[in-house]
Amino acid sequence: MVSPTPLQAFSGVQKASKATNKQHLVDGEKMTGAQALIRTLEDLGVQDVFGIPGGAILPVYHQIHDDTKFRFVLMRHEQGAGHAAEGYAVATGRVGVCIVTSGPGATNMVTPIADANMDSVPLVVISGQVGVDSIGTDAFQEADTVGITYPVVKHSYLVTDAQDIPRVLAEAHYIARSGRPGPVVVDVSKTAQVGEMYYSWPQRMILPGYNPTTKPHGHMLHEAVRLFERAYRPVLYVGGGAMRSNAGAQVKELADLTDTPIVTTLPARGIVPDSDPKVLGMPGMHGTFPATAAAQKCDLLVAIGARFDDRVTGDMATFAPSARVIHIDIDPAEIGKRRHTDVPIVGDVAQVLDALNDEIKHDPAIHNKPKLEPWWKLINSWRERYPLPYDDKTPDGTLSPQWVVGELSRQAAPSTIWVSGVGQHQMWASQIVDFENPHSWISSGGLGTMGFGLPAAIGASVGSTRDFGGKKPVWLIDGDGSFQMTSEELAAAFIDNAPVKIAILNNSVYGMVRQWQTLFYEKHYSQTSLRDGENTPDIMDVPDFVKLAEAYGCVGIRARDEDEAKAAIKRANEINDRPVLIDFRVYKDAMVWPMVAAGKSNDTVTYQPGVQPLLDGTTDEGQEDDASRQPQPQTASEE
Repeated sequence: MVSPTPLQAFSGVQKASKATNKQHLVDGEKMTGAQALIRTLEDLGVQDVFGIPGGAILPVYHQIHDDTKFRFVLMRHEQGAGHAAEGYAVATGRVGVCIVTSGPGATNMVTPIADANMDSVPLVVISGQVGVDSIGTDAFQEADTVGITYPVVKHSYLVTDAQDIPRVLAEAHYIARSGRPGPVVVDVSKTAQVGEMYYSWPQRMILPGYNPTTKPHGHMLHEAVRLFERAYRPVLYVGGGAMRSNAGAQVKELADLTDTPIVTTLPARGIVPDSDPKVLGMPGMHGTFPATAAAQKCDLLVAIGARFDDRVTGDMATFAPSARVIHIDIDPAEIGKRRHTDVPIVGDVAQVLDALNDEIKHDPAIHNKPKLEPWWKLINSWRERYPLPYDDKTPDGTLSPQWVVGELSRQAAPSTIWVSGVGQHQMWASQIVDFENPHSWISSGGLGTMGFGLPAAIGASVGSTRDFGGKKPVWLIDGDGSFQMTSEELAAAFIDNAPVKIAILNNSVYGMVRQWQTLFYEKHYSQTSLRDGENTPDIMDVPDFVKLAEAYGCVGIRARDEDEAKAAIKRANEINDRPVLIDFRVYKDAMVWPMVAAGKSNDTVTYQPGVQPLLDGTTDEGQEDDASRQPQPQTASEE
């Protein structure tokens, strides 16, 4: 039997007659539900909202005035509004808020909601819904928003009574930002928007059963310390949960206390500065070789706000085969989901690490733990022998995309916020940019949403203006394919004064798909040529990105060689009153290395074509033996 979706279930419930549907008198100021919605956002301290109006949400938009306490940013597509709210949330640490209409407006939000759910980004998505009497009748622009988004939200509401609006929004805002952050959908019927209610603040939330665990259990901390005491090859595997918890200082302190190397997943780049010698970079499919090898060869893996994503682990059965696992996460559902955990610790990452670091400081046995010189000697040999592999020069004389990313990083201000789309450019940015600050890297990790970049950069720019007076410039590194999926948001960037700087690595193809076609699909390049930068007699620059930028009021620049690229980047960094787009013409057959093929063991990591150091014996075997011929640690239960 198939369970009904929320709106199907709602439509099957007999509706109260209008004669009995009376407003209950309560203390407070009388107003409409739409007025209450705006007032609630103001009382919650919301300062910036993204969205697009429409029929079923017009009563709410009618209450947005020049003196409204939050800034409204009008985007050009609901998906753009959602990604902008994500970028804003990651850059500022606040909850991102969107207001969209019913039907297609709400369904256009599904992708950013799913994206935020995968990457634990706090969002409140307010959508309009048809009137209560029309729900379930296939009314114009009616869609089962709660049902459609149900699998990809943290929580959702269907509001049919105006009196519920302040409480529901207060709960939604709290749920989105607490525990494991995530998106909350509030679907507000037109009946609730136009109905009368009595407003009071603050609201008493009704959340039975929702009480996220934030403080760790002392016994688990003790067990974790015992594993550190016995580890010869420990690794801190740090994920996005640590970033959401603002735990950078705690991660660094743990690494320094235990002399343990750090590997960071894609959303955790910059949580500890890349200049810190303990940071090895990103592990996994396109991670650095030292990070991937260290995670694979460790005997203690400390997962901190990480979820053992397949792009990190490769074949799960062969991932870190000799490692005991400490898993720290605020979401108990993640612990043991993909990898057996020896010491599970549920709690807020920052609070857990504060307690764990104190436990280590007061543990006399920690001073007698194994010396890690052999482990670091092996890691440093990997660093020396296997730096990031790429050539500055290309066979056809076009720009090397890796060189372009390196030059962007070299010329950028240290406070820069970096944003990317999804594809090869995303991996090169994560590998090559020097990340020295937390919350300085915004990208679509779990869902891998092409088109994420431009709207997310706009949101980050709005946040930078709000919190840092615009002193944190925003650079978007995007691909020509990813950029075209949301390029209409250039209008929002220009009109709403979001002076983002855009670097398009234009290789005229869907680069990552082409790389897979080259390696795994017999070089059959089916439907991956975009022909937007590779001129032919009948097609020239469709689109012309420079003209496209200018059409939206932005500055457009094209760079074909290194001198033009350096000058273009310098000029872009000097322009702060409008968006700047640089069309970098790069080599279309450049590839991202290292690489672990999807579903394969990380032992098969290919450093560059033909070189698989963990398989072919080109790592320093003597040093590896010194670091690995140590007894395996035991948990207390095995002793």
